[in-house]
Amino acid sequence: MKVAPTLEGGLRLDAEDAEDWEILRCIDIDAHSRDSDLADSMGGLIGEEADGDDWREYVVPDLREAFEDELGGVCAAIESAAHKADDGVGSLWIAPADAFAWYSALNQARLALEDIYRFGPTDHVDPGPMAEDARDAYLRSKFYVAIQSLLLEYAMK
Repeated sequence: MKVAPTLEGGLRLDAEDAEDWEILRCIDIDAHSRDSDLADSMGGLIGEEADGDDWREYVVPDLREAFEDELGGVCAAIESAAHKADDGVGSLWIAPADAFAWYSALNQARLALEDIYRFGPTDHVDPGPMAEDARDAYLRSKFYVAIQSLLLEYAMK
């Protein structure tokens, strides 16, 4: 897969084969792979001294809905582009207006992987001795971070 900034201020992802589309589809799979969703996890961080019950009752449902909307939009864009490409060579465009949703979806996926595998600071991780599923998850996590960095640099100015 190749990723490049566009003249309009977004990104273009060029899939070269069906495997690239599957990697993009993993954003949804990874984001939903944790035991509790990200909104619940964030709600759990708010203690009782900060009105945690109110936070969980009033804020968490809205967060959950926003996260799911962003993830759903990204998944729809992936499926639409993959369908047009017949799961082969094709491009997916991320417009600046969609950059935040992409950043959020990638963050949800990356945080879920971290929650499951506990990679920690990735500067000191050697994926070589990892089990295959952990290594694959680690590489996807690194891919997600790379796309997030490109979104910050080119699409979220």
